[in-house]
Amino acid sequence: MPEFWYNVVTHEVEVGAQSDWTQLIGPYETREEAEKALEKVQQRNEAWDADDDE
Repeated sequence: MPEFWYNVVTHEVEVGAQSDWTQLIGPYETREEAEKALEKVQQRNEAWDADDDE
């Protein structure tokens, strides 16, 4: 089964890690998950910020 990666430079989903690892977020099991990578990063950052505030 292929892995999907989100490229933060091109803002495109890659099937298999085609670019340098410093440009990729993943792997994800589906294209849809990879397409929402930045949303997930933002949610995690907000959760970590909330934890820091406690």
